[in-house]
Amino acid sequence: MENQFFPLLDRDQFHIEMEFAPQSSIEAVRSQVMQAREAILRHENVEDVYWFVGESAPRFYYNLQGGRENQPAYAQAMVQLKSVGNVDALVQTVQLELDEQFPAARVIAQKFQGPPFAAPVEMRIYGPNLEDLRRLGLEVRELLLTVPDVLHVRDDLTVGQPKLGLDLDNEQVRQAGLTNTEIAQQLEAYSEGITGGAILESTENVPVRVRFTDRDRTSLEALTSLDLQPPESRDRAFRPTSALGEFELMPQLASIARRNEQRVNTVQAFITAGVLPNTVLTTLQARLVAANFQLPPGYRYEFGGEYEEQNTAMGNLLLFVPLLVVGMVASLVLSLGSFRLAGVLAAVAVASIGMALLSLKIFGAVLGFMAIVGTMGLIGIAINDSIVVLTCLNQDLECRAGNSRAVQRVTLRATRHVITTTVTTIVGFVPLLLEGDPFWRPLSISIAGGMAGATILALYFVPATYMVIKRHQGTPPSPFPNAPCHDPLLQQTAPR
Repeated sequence: MENQFFPLLDRDQFHIEMEFAPQSSIEAVRSQVMQAREAILRHENVEDVYWFVGESAPRFYYNLQGGRENQPAYAQAMVQLKSVGNVDALVQTVQLELDEQFPAARVIAQKFQGPPFAAPVEMRIYGPNLEDLRRLGLEVRELLLTVPDVLHVRDDLTVGQPKLGLDLDNEQVRQAGLTNTEIAQQLEAYSEGITGGAILESTENVPVRVRFTDRDRTSLEALTSLDLQPPESRDRAFRPTSALGEFELMPQLASIARRNEQRVNTVQAFITAGVLPNTVLTTLQARLVAANFQLPPGYRYEFGGEYEEQNTAMGNLLLFVPLLVVGMVASLVLSLGSFRLAGVLAAVAVASIGMALLSLKIFGAVLGFMAIVGTMGLIGIAINDSIVVLTCLNQDLECRAGNSRAVQRVTLRATRHVITTTVTTIVGFVPLLLEGDPFWRPLSISIAGGMAGATILALYFVPATYMVIKRHQGTPPSPFPNAPCHDPLLQQTAPR
């Protein structure tokens, strides 16, 4: 079965992230996103597009990733649609158009669904050496690029940024009466400016930075001709920067990521809208095995993204399962007065899980959180129907003796109540089934579809198992001799 733990959701919105080269200016990024906005607005179902340049959009939905600020090369957009319909197709179309129009940018168009993770498919590689982590990350990236439906791949150690370095002549620096620290401070003041005070804007204290215009401070020629002054001696002449050394362009890692105090290279894969992350992850795992991907000693890897969030959520759910099972078993044993009969209901509960999974498979629904919730509800309804039948059987003297005709007679009278419960439950979920909402559809199918199987269990499996148990253990003394079934729908009097 297809697995998507976190439920899908149809909204009249989707969001887009665009990331350019790290050295891109915010003016250039703004110009590019305005072109993207015009391209998106050409689609008939798009009402408006709201861009946030240099920072993330506000977290108005629970799974939005935020916290990105003061990043000129980054922009995020919220696309408002006129109606909900064919959102997957529109997202895929916008993705292809923007990829073609902006080949130098990383464009990611996504729907609102799932937990808050940075990417749906992640692989984290831990180790001490940065070069080895970078090499291993590149190998995983190459494998991911061969996986269908993978749009973009990125990692922590491949993306770098250009750095302008000054190779100083120590002899010239000493003659000028300067030190490396003083040269660095003057160059920083020239290129980045200095803080000259602050102003109070509403409730925020905003620092005021004084610096040269962009035209003057972004020119390499102006930077090399900058006159540097010795701070302690005013008798020495100014020295231009070019006389103290030579500038050279060199690459530098944008960041060195750590997780749990360990160096890590996180490889992230962004996939086509509507494609299940579990499908891509399964394909990646198969490619890793086929390529004989192995890590050196002292290195390890783990999977993150949707896979990690799913395991965390499942662990939280299973944490309370033992307590619930103990409570259910205790209540059934106390009410029925028999461990064997409680075991029959336990078998019904397990079988009803299979009925729910079979219904999901037949109707092509996705196994996820809402399907699990529906299965838990189905277990309760199935046990309820079986308790009705089992209670009436247990209150009939001939049934307790293992008489097959008596079991048939009591079960036939209980059929009306069980069938009524089944029909009303299925009819109650018909509106959700007809609406086709991907959020509620798995829950409706698991309950409504599994009710048919639960009815079979209550009317055939429970009586047959009850008769086998009673024939095996013989006729016990009745705690309620000749007691009728007190269910108002199943009123009967046992033969005297």
